[in-house]
Amino acid sequence: MDSQFVWQEDFNIGVPAIDRDHQQLFKIINKLFALRQEEKNNQWACQESIKFFRAHAINHFGAEEAYMRSIHYDGLEEHARVHAGFRENTLPVLEEELERSDYSNEAVDHFLGVCAGWLIAHTLTEDLSITGKKVRRWENLLPDQELKAMKKVILRLVFDMFHLESHLISDAYGGEKFGKGVYYHLVYGLPGDEKKQEVILVFEDRVLINTVGKIMGIQTNKLDDMLIHAARYTARQFVKRVMEHFPSMDGYELQEENLLFYEQFHKLFQRNQPQASLLFDTGEGYFAYCVIAPHLLEDGIGAAQQEVTAITAEVKEYLSAKRKQDEETSGAHHKPKILLVDDSATIRQGMKRMLDQDYQVSLAESGVAAIRSITLDQPDLVLLDYEMPVCDGRQTLEMLRSEEAFANIPVIFLTGRRDPDSMIKVMPLRPAGYLLKSSKPDAIKKEIDAFFEKKKG
Repeated sequence: MDSQFVWQEDFNIGVPAIDRDHQQLFKIINKLFALRQEEKNNQWACQESIKFFRAHAINHFGAEEAYMRSIHYDGLEEHARVHAGFRENTLPVLEEELERSDYSNEAVDHFLGVCAGWLIAHTLTEDLSITGKKVRRWENLLPDQELKAMKKVILRLVFDMFHLESHLISDAYGGEKFGKGVYYHLVYGLPGDEKKQEVILVFEDRVLINTVGKIMGIQTNKLDDMLIHAARYTARQFVKRVMEHFPSMDGYELQEENLLFYEQFHKLFQRNQPQASLLFDTGEGYFAYCVIAPHLLEDGIGAAQQEVTAITAEVKEYLSAKRKQDEETSGAHHKPKILLVDDSATIRQGMKRMLDQDYQVSLAESGVAAIRSITLDQPDLVLLDYEMPVCDGRQTLEMLRSEEAFANIPVIFLTGRRDPDSMIKVMPLRPAGYLLKSSKPDAIKKEIDAFFEKKKG
């Protein structure tokens, strides 16, 4: 990987001494990138550079805290705590991993990714706040105000950190799949309290590549170990900054983190009704911010550094499996995409098992969820339940046909009974056919296979 940590003028916060230190830290990371890419054994050079990085970072923390005292910065205590977490927890564990592995490539990538991610996030969030570029805190909010406030914080942070003009697509994201993605799950809690808050960040691959990857100077369109490690630490700081704007989240500490596959994310999402589920278009790809915390409905919305764990092997395993999944859904392994819409979980799961071998099957439990899913990832065929509550199959198809982009998506109705009158009413909406749910599974599968065979011809 040809990486070069890219300093940008926008990273300057306007305090010369701090800006010089930041640039020096970037240069040291770049030196480590260069050493990592050389084929000859550079263990001694890596060791010395890492010691230099550590010493310079610690000196920088001291200088930065002295400056904050001189301007009576009210965030000094929190800022110093974050410094201490990196100095006393993060760096020692990373160094121990390097020594234990005899400076293996994987351990060096882990070190570089974590330090790069931490430095990016800290420079663009914590340090930026010293200059007052910080959205105010929101207190005593009603649920609709909470969502508006969270939306505003996230939009501001995405712009401040990555200069992306994002916009909200949905404040009721239903967990639909969009492109190739990374699902990052964080669990926060209060010491001695059983209440937990789960945050799931969903990134299209290209969002990470075009934000964190761009700053790291990564010249590739694929995720790798180092970028994932950097993205993890950038995301941690991002979530921490969001939480800081809501007083009742004070004191929550990161207790667990996981990288999920879509199937794991979807099960978690369906099992726990999120209290906030926001979907954004960053201009570089989609990004979702989901919060699962039922107690927030009681308390109203308004972290310490988690000790680093050596998850190098887990990240490698995750990326390997993810690449395999991505390959299976693209190129020569491409399968036609079917969206199955039915309010019955039993029907959805049964049909999915029947079709999974030959098709990419996405699920939606309502007409509204179907529209959202189609917007994010247009299918080759929609299997649409006719007898759904609230928004039935006919109304859903009417909405589809009213949108030019979706007007020609083929839709086959699923119905539990033969009702010629109902079918006649929807003829102007041009359904591609009808299937009785009571038909034998092999008969339903045969009809769907025949539809795609005819389409090929």
